[in-house]
Amino acid sequence: MIVELQRTYREGWTDGMIFICNILLCRSIELKWANNERNVSCVTEGVYPLAIIQHPKFGECLQVSAVKGRSGILVHAANDAQKELRGCIAPVFSLMENGKGQHSKLALGYIMENLKRSGDKEHYLKIIKKP
Repeated sequence: MIVELQRTYREGWTDGMIFICNILLCRSIELKWANNERNVSCVTEGVYPLAIIQHPKFGECLQVSAVKGRSGILVHAANDAQKELRGCIAPVFSLMENGKGQHSKLALGYIMENLKRSGDKEHYLKIIKKP
């Protein structure tokens, strides 16, 4: 199954829309684009393997693999990109302002439920600029 993240790059953050099977599931918040630098930038656009994992700090979340020059990238719950993210992606149900969102835990749960119900063994994250 492919999870598609369509991004809009802002001056101080990045927000997006997350789709599965062309259906909008939720929105997203990330750090701004900073040349894919570890801990300060959103991830480079591309297609990446996605796995459901149990993380010691964030609990059940998604791990994004095979990002050139980066590791430890997760899709996890967070409602403030500047305060809670270090290069990861946070799903949210609604966008506020300045890289903030609401109801991130619920949005992450919704994505996880869709992936689990799909029955697919392999999942991918496709990141693109919003058309």
